[in-house]
Amino acid sequence: MRTIGTVVRGVRAPIIRQGDNIARITADAVQAAWKEAGIQPCDRDVVAVTESVVARAQGNYASVGQIAKDVRTKTGGGTVGVAFPILSRNRFSILLRGIAAGCKKIVLLLSYPSDEVGNHLVDWERLDKAGVDPYRDVLTVEQFREKFGHILHPFTGVDYIDFYTELVRGQNCDCQVLLGNHVTELLTYTDTVITCDIHTRERSKRLLKEAGAKTVLGLDDILNAPVDGSGYNTEYGLLGSNKATEDTVKLFPRDCTAVAEEISRLLSEASGKRIEAMVYGDGAFKDPVGKIWELADPVVSPGYTKGLVGTPNELKLKYLADNEFADLSGDALRAAIEEKIRAKTGDSLVGNMVSEGTTPRRLTDLIGSLCDLTSGSGDKGTPIVYIQGYFDNYTNE
Repeated sequence: MRTIGTVVRGVRAPIIRQGDNIARITADAVQAAWKEAGIQPCDRDVVAVTESVVARAQGNYASVGQIAKDVRTKTGGGTVGVAFPILSRNRFSILLRGIAAGCKKIVLLLSYPSDEVGNHLVDWERLDKAGVDPYRDVLTVEQFREKFGHILHPFTGVDYIDFYTELVRGQNCDCQVLLGNHVTELLTYTDTVITCDIHTRERSKRLLKEAGAKTVLGLDDILNAPVDGSGYNTEYGLLGSNKATEDTVKLFPRDCTAVAEEISRLLSEASGKRIEAMVYGDGAFKDPVGKIWELADPVVSPGYTKGLVGTPNELKLKYLADNEFADLSGDALRAAIEEKIRAKTGDSLVGNMVSEGTTPRRLTDLIGSLCDLTSGSGDKGTPIVYIQGYFDNYTNE
C-alpha cells in the first residue's frame, strides 16, 4: 500500500515583470522543479500560479488619477456615498484616494462591528455593554467616539475612521463618516452611491436601486474598461486590486482561463501527461484568532482548466468504519472500504449519510485555498504551486 497521498510543493520563480510571458515562465519553473526534485509528473497533477504575478506580467495597473477620472465620469463628481469598504491599507486606501479625487464630498458608510472580511472597528462585548445594536443603530463619528473612543486595529495599529477621513480630505474632498449596516441610509445624503462590498455587492446594489437611488455603482463598475491607457478588468473592475505604489494599484488579472490553458498545454506536451492548471488568489478560509476571513478577492480562482470544474464526490471513511463495516478490522476492513470506493459512481453523494461531513465546496476553491496557504503572501518566493495526488483516493497504488 502506498503511504504518501497528496503532496504540495511551492515552486520558486524569477521576479515577474510587466511584459513577461507568465505561462512560459511558469512552465519552465515547473520543469526545472521536476528535474531538481526527481518528480515524475502524473495525470491530473495541478499547477497553480498566483494572480498577483499574472496581473504584473499583464501590466494591469491603474493610478489614482485614472480611478478619479472614471469615478467623476460615472458619478458626476458631486456628493457620493461610499458604502462598506474593507478596512485595509493594502486593499482600499489607494482606491479611496482615487474615489475622493473624483468627488466634491464623500459620505462614507462603514459597517460595524467589523467589515465584510472580519476587520473589527469594535468588538461585540463592548457593543453589548454600550447597549448598541449594529443591526438597528446608525452612529455618527461623534456618537461612536463617545461610546468607544479611539480604537486601533490590533494588527495594523491604525484607527481606520481617522485614517480614511484623512485620506479623503487629503484629496480636497469633504468627508462625512457614518457607522451602520443599512446601505440605504446613504440615500438621506445623496442619490449617488458606490457600494464597495465584495461578496454582498449585488444585494447592496439591488437595495439601493429599489430605494430610488439615481446612480448605483460597485467597485466592479469602476475601471471595467481602460481609462487613459490604464489597466482594467471587464468583469471585476477594481475588485481584487492591491496597492502597488503610493499612487497606483495592481488590478485583478484578466483572461486567466487562457493563461491556465496555456500553462496546461505547455506542461502536458512536455510530460506526456494531462496537467491541470489554475490561477489563484485569496484562499477561502477564516483565521480563528484574528477573526479575519481571508477572501478579499472576488473569487478564489479567476481562471482554470476544465478538469478542475466540479466538487469532490467522496465517501467518508470514518463513517464506513464506524457503521457499515463496524464488525471488520485489519485487511478485511481495508478490502471492504476499497471495494466500496471502487463501486462509487459519478452520481452526486450530497445528502447521503455516507458522505456526511464532506462539504461540497468547489474544487477550485479548495485547491486555491491550499495554494494560498502554501505560497503565503510574504517572502517565500514561491508564486507557483505544484500539487500531486489531490484526486487520488484510498484505492490508488
